[in-house]
Amino acid sequence: MSTIHPERHHERLLIIDFGSQVTQLIARRLRELKVYCEIHPFNTVDDAFLAEFAPKAVIFSGGPDSVTRAGSPRPPASVYELGVPILGICYGQQAMMEDLGGKVHGGKISGGGGTAEFGRARVTPSEARIGLLEGWFLDGPEQVWMSHGDHVARLAPGFEVYGTSPNAPYAITADLERHFYAVQFHPEVHHTPNGATLYQNFVRLAGFAGDWTMGAYREEAIAKIREQVGDAKVICALSGGVDSSVAAVLIHEAIGEQLTCVFVDHGLMRKDEAQEVVGMFREHYNLPLIHADEAELFLGELDGVSDPETKRKIIGKLFIDVFQKHADEIEGVKFLAQGTLYPDVIESVSFSGGPSVTIKSHHNVGGLPEKMGLKLVEPLRELFKDEVRALGRELGLPASFIGRHPFPGPGLAIRCPGEITPEKLAILREADAVYIDQIRKHGLYDEIWQAFVAILPVRTVGVMGDGRTYDYACALRAVTSVDGMTADYYPFTHEFLGETATRIINEVPGINRVTYDITSKPPGTIEWE
Repeated sequence: MSTIHPERHHERLLIIDFGSQVTQLIARRLRELKVYCEIHPFNTVDDAFLAEFAPKAVIFSGGPDSVTRAGSPRPPASVYELGVPILGICYGQQAMMEDLGGKVHGGKISGGGGTAEFGRARVTPSEARIGLLEGWFLDGPEQVWMSHGDHVARLAPGFEVYGTSPNAPYAITADLERHFYAVQFHPEVHHTPNGATLYQNFVRLAGFAGDWTMGAYREEAIAKIREQVGDAKVICALSGGVDSSVAAVLIHEAIGEQLTCVFVDHGLMRKDEAQEVVGMFREHYNLPLIHADEAELFLGELDGVSDPETKRKIIGKLFIDVFQKHADEIEGVKFLAQGTLYPDVIESVSFSGGPSVTIKSHHNVGGLPEKMGLKLVEPLRELFKDEVRALGRELGLPASFIGRHPFPGPGLAIRCPGEITPEKLAILREADAVYIDQIRKHGLYDEIWQAFVAILPVRTVGVMGDGRTYDYACALRAVTSVDGMTADYYPFTHEFLGETATRIINEVPGINRVTYDITSKPPGTIEWE
């Protein structure tokens, strides 16, 4: 994995990843506390790495393996000699115990026959209280989330017990002299309601001042962009989404006219969206912007195509062709800017199979960097999505823009199952505009991760006035989510749905039936195609 180099003057916390599905949540909890942290797979962390990274504290994540297995993942022995506080979580606790002279017994999953513990549990405190648990057990036992088959059977020398659960007699342990702490549960998940307090206590005990702010990041990122780019020109594929927009504004603040954005308008945007994006960047930011209006080209190539994967491939290829055509007209371009985020970087690395040779392809412009001989500028690659939004606010982007719901690259093409026609797109735009207006009017927009209308490839019989209609049906979709990986449908009231359906049918010619999609992800996906 390519090492990320934040500015040296930041206090840094290292998260050693043993493969837990929720390791990213640890990082997010810490970033919320204004602590800079990075996640690195256990097999990329050696003595040289530790010396270069110089962490002020270390956290061991959970993981799916068993420390009772020969060759199971472990941190380097030298991490225990750094003299910094360490917090072990679940598998991380077990690795710490085995490494330092304790003993772990295998559960049924790893062949040991012991009692596993999955789901909610109640942890009861011991009589002694420690700083890690300040604000805990104020009203009795604490609810936590357990997910372990193996369990600690004997503590390592120097450790004491500070909390127990029915199936984890060593649920909270610590060696106060060495500032080593270990818990069997997952404080990072929302099923451990007081988990954030535990992390807050840990970083306080480690002496973090909380110097990770978007104001500071903005200044550092601008300096780094100027150093990387020099007097060369940069192009940016501006989609109108939050990530590419924040990246564009930040880079423009750093190098001004050296940046040119290309907005590829494929004719599959929402109502008035293209004009709003172009207007905001040209008028408010005076940013050099090429508006590539290629709707006719895209819709021509999509004519008669109904297979969703074929749609995506056509749109992706045309996007690259159009972007390259306009980029080739700009002289002196050496860099391509894109809004890569930290989760993209984390997910590109296998924790068990060794560091990946290359970062996965998450470019919204395909293979253009290699094809055009360009180097990448990725000023957001150390940030999570919520931090990007905070940076956008720091840069002065309108709150209504920063809080926008995600919008897919293929646009309305994947909200129009079956063949795409200008008529269906026009109907879809109007219905979607009414739906979003309803959500905003009822004050629900910020509670919802994503909301949209899909126009269905079916016509239904209806009655309007005294006449028979034969028009399209549409489906409303609204989901709540943290990261888009899983999602639940939003529980609108029947009153809201009835009012919205009435407005759509009355205000949008071409639709005479409205349905609401109550499928979660999984088994469904958020988008319809």
